[in-house]
Amino acid sequence: MNELLIVGSVALDSIETPAGRVEAVLGGAATYGAVAASLFCPVHLVGVVGEDFPAQHLEFLGSRGIDLAGLQIIAGGDTFRWKGDYNEDLNQAVTHETHLGVFEHFDPQLPAHYREADFVFLANINPSLQLATLDQVSSPKLVVCDTMNLWINIARAQVFEVFRRVDIAVLNDGEARMLTECESTVSAGHELLQLGPRAVIIKKGEHGALMFSEEGIFSAPSYPLEEVVDPTGAGDSFAGSFIGFLAATGDVSYANLKRAVVYGGSVASVTVQDFSLDSLKTLEEGEVERRFGVVREMATF
Repeated sequence: MNELLIVGSVALDSIETPAGRVEAVLGGAATYGAVAASLFCPVHLVGVVGEDFPAQHLEFLGSRGIDLAGLQIIAGGDTFRWKGDYNEDLNQAVTHETHLGVFEHFDPQLPAHYREADFVFLANINPSLQLATLDQVSSPKLVVCDTMNLWINIARAQVFEVFRRVDIAVLNDGEARMLTECESTVSAGHELLQLGPRAVIIKKGEHGALMFSEEGIFSAPSYPLEEVVDPTGAGDSFAGSFIGFLAATGDVSYANLKRAVVYGGSVASVTVQDFSLDSLKTLEEGEVERRFGVVREMATF
């Protein structure tokens, strides 16, 4: 089976939403991506945590078949912690506190057996670290990257450079317009394609996702939910399950990319139904397939 490498943040989150509040729960872009991808294929995880990182989280990640040889544990260090709320708008987090801890000096170093990975997901981290990771991998079949408004604001040139070196770029609609300075999401998608990636996926939250490529534009609706508990990690779960499905099938055709987009949305719809990764912990393949089927039926006429 193809090997999947995921590089990004591993964190402890404190979150408040209209549904409740949790303190110091498992989070981080690489964590959500890796757990979502592990539904489909084995994962190599690269990240950094402090000595305060709970042992039960390591046990959970290991139980999902996630290889933690690339997870650095810094003695005496503090794990990256984020605190925020979604009380005003479930589509937009309000950050209250950010303590980078050991993540401030994160230097991704890939173990030798990670460097031959066939599929690579560069989760939402500083684009300089994404580029440093790309310099360490040999010849992957497919590379997917994510980004966020912070990096677009402070490291725009490096974000562009990452997009030039990857096969598929993933970002949300606001970030796409910010990066390209286009008022239209469609115009932004086409402009980002000109940088060189094979495809650009623009996430639109509850309104689904758009994938732009030379083969055309694909629009996938979201699985319909009546209640969202915690949106944290939805985009990371989307990207992780998207590339996890591709790694599991080994098929990177346009038709399979479209399937992967729907699988990504199906898994993300589960993520938001509980705090942290709690809903993913009990997610089974049958439920993913059921949601995939619902979305496929919604989009067929």
